Amino acid sequence: AGGKVLTELKRGTDGWSIVEKSGYPADLAKVREFLIKLDQATLTEAKTSNPKLYAELGVDDVKDAKATGVLVTLGGLSKPLAIIIGNFNGAGGGGTFVRRAGDAQSWLAGGNLTVAKSTADWEQRTVADIASTRLRSVTLTNPDGKTLKIYKDAQGDANFKVADVPKGREVASEFVANELGSVLAGLNADDVFAAKDMAAPDKAWKNEYAAFDGLVIDATGWEQGGKDYAQFAAHLDETAANAWVDAEYDAAIEAANKKVESEKSTTGAQAKANAKAASDVAKPLAVSDAARDRSDRIAALNKEIASLNKTLSGWTFALPAYKFSDMTKTLDDMLKPLPEKKAEASKSAQKPHK
Repeated sequence: AGGKVLTELKRGTDGWSIVEKSGYPADLAKVREFLIKLDQATLTEAKTSNPKLYAELGVDDVKDAKATGVLVTLGGLSKPLAIIIGNFNGAGGGGTFVRRAGDAQSWLAGGNLTVAKSTADWEQRTVADIASTRLRSVTLTNPDGKTLKIYKDAQGDANFKVADVPKGREVASEFVANELGSVLAGLNADDVFAAKDMAAPDKAWKNEYAAFDGLVIDATGWEQGGKDYAQFAAHLDETAANAWVDAEYDAAIEAANKKVESEKSTTGAQAKANAKAASDVAKPLAVSDAARDRSDRIAALNKEIASLNKTLSGWTFALPAYKFSDMTKTLDDMLKPLPEKKAEASKSAQKPHK
């Protein structure tokens, strides 16, 4: 309404982006779905050509302050297309009322062509998807510098442990810290802004999510105007990455040795058959070429980090409250409450009788 531009989606070498969001990537699946719907839509029934009745179908001129339709303009075609998409005819059996800009005739077109009217609805929402099973530790540092750290001794551990539990205190349960490790799993943003336009304050949460394989995600989080925001960056902890490769190598050697021992446990023709079968199977790269295996694993991690930073760098993400809540826990949140003091009851019991 009023001729206000809702969203401009632009196609470039890296795909679709949103002009109003400083070139942030658009949701490719949503853009594709909408374009396919337009391409496949057919005009099924002629409707009014009386401008006084356009508003009932939602196809009145969008310059009108009370217009309810959306003008969609497709550029880059041999013949640019501009079409006003009006109301969905749900009560009338389906279809959407439309009118080509400049034409008097309006139509009922097949399918639901309604347009998302929020810029955020066109954004790529996925920020990261890193499983909690991959993480070795999570460290949350609040704006005052106090920290909460959770960790696993081994990647196969079912639950995270809470570090530095004060003497005389207990964790609330063996599962209490697990949600903190799930923040980066299926992490989707509610909205996104250029970091230069939405900078982090000096007082903010500083969190670290460290994986067993050396991947590290640093997060800065804060609350502003009743909404929760965060910025992220990925880097490689080379020491942890090399330790992980060493562990993978040791596991491969152990598995190969077990296979050899298994072959030795048989005799005669079966032993020969086992030996031949083993010789026909290629050894794991970690055993056959340890140097190349290390190089390939580190290269894969660096490629993943580059891909993550392509998504994360330069942006501030508005996060769902339930995710942000797990980014701002304290040590006290992990512990059982202190027992209630019974001093008053004790004093009452000790009062002298008159």
